[in-house]
Amino acid sequence: MSFDPSADYPIGTEKPELATTPSGLGLEELTLDAIRSGSISADEIRATPETLRRQADVARAAGRGTLATNLERAAELAAVPADTILEIYTALRPHRSAAGDLEAWALRLESEFSAPLTAAFVREAAAVYAERGLLHGRAREPQAV
Repeated sequence: MSFDPSADYPIGTEKPELATTPSGLGLEELTLDAIRSGSISADEIRATPETLRRQADVARAAGRGTLATNLERAAELAAVPADTILEIYTALRPHRSAAGDLEAWALRLESEFSAPLTAAFVREAAAVYAERGLLHGRAREPQAV
């Protein structure tokens, strides 16, 4: 199925067949009644990496590069467990992590989750934190999932 980010937005209206749930349900199957009855789980109303990448294409075509990059990172993180995302978020808080901690998270993002854009973001944060004195004094290993 072809997709033109300049012409096919909003995706849900112009190309609804491209907007699906993680298990492949179409938008027409996502109803409040289906959610209330339990026939659709909460996991089914999450954005898929593919949908997020298409949204990034739309943003880039509209000249919104920063938004596109954020959506591409979101696409990478869509497959990362929520508890791991929370651990990374906590590690990125000022004075919570040493430079080595953040590098370990970046390596884990690349190797375990195939998330190079997010790993680069963590490395950029580490550099800014170092420059501003926001790093913790000692390194700790990230916990395995």
